[in-house]
Amino acid sequence: MRVLITGGAGFLGSHLANHLHKSDQYVRVLDDLSSGDPTHLQPGINFTRGDVRDVPKLWSLLHGIDVVYHLAARVSVPASILYPREYNDVNVGGTVALLEACRDVGTVQRVILAGSATVYGDQTNQPVKESMTPNPAVPYAVSKLAAEQYLFNIGRLSGFETVSLRIFNAYGPGQSLPPAHPPVIPQFMRQIAGKGSVVIFGDGSQTRDFVFVDDVIKALTTAAQAPGINGEIINIGSGVETSLTDLATLIGGVVKQKPNILSNPESSGGTQRLVADLTKARHLLHYRPGTSLQQGLQRLFTEDPLFSARQQAESAH
Repeated sequence: MRVLITGGAGFLGSHLANHLHKSDQYVRVLDDLSSGDPTHLQPGINFTRGDVRDVPKLWSLLHGIDVVYHLAARVSVPASILYPREYNDVNVGGTVALLEACRDVGTVQRVILAGSATVYGDQTNQPVKESMTPNPAVPYAVSKLAAEQYLFNIGRLSGFETVSLRIFNAYGPGQSLPPAHPPVIPQFMRQIAGKGSVVIFGDGSQTRDFVFVDDVIKALTTAAQAPGINGEIINIGSGVETSLTDLATLIGGVVKQKPNILSNPESSGGTQRLVADLTKARHLLHYRPGTSLQQGLQRLFTEDPLFSARQQAESAH
């Protein structure tokens, strides 16, 4: 199978590209390097630096491609509040450009979108099911929902298959630590590595579904060939609801609380609880998460250079 991964030098994209390359599949990667790093890609992966909105470049990269994984996106919730036009341009406009190019080239059989669980917003009932009406609370979530709708619409009209995997809070080795608004797990671990304590905005009762990167990659790769999933939305998470306080305790830090919940990157937009119903994933993808949060955090401590170095230093003392 020949695949193109947009956003393939980012956290999820590089893990996916390396996994597929090890499986002897031909892999092309497109990434603008706004947050990705091509050094994370194994030798032999065909890397192109470029914008997902560049249609001529997409045409050249899509020739002979069977499956497209569309991971390219702006992903910061707080930044989307400040720059909604940019998020619309990249996340929606980039998706439409890619789908138009897939239609015009004519070789692509299936496009898999890395969707987002943020589209659910606040929901009274948990865990959230794909049949629930989306309630996006921030521009990032709006952009991901719009991208999803364009995916299904253009795919249906153009004759290639489409599927959206709504990914919950993915984490794992190699996840970037941007200076502003990093994901919650590497943020907590960085705080502990530096000061030995974790800052939680709010009372710590807000919950998320943390899913290890290996489980997400299994779902993505299965979705490339699974039968009967055209036009489907499928949740990909751990199915376990974890509060931020419990997360901090698992990581091993002293918890310090601050009052403004909206300052926390994983809580911006006002979503208090979020956990995935995995019924469809089990049925359509035979998906069962294989890494518990405890196991995943331990792998972070031992495999991620930032945190394994700290652990080695502590062992030396």
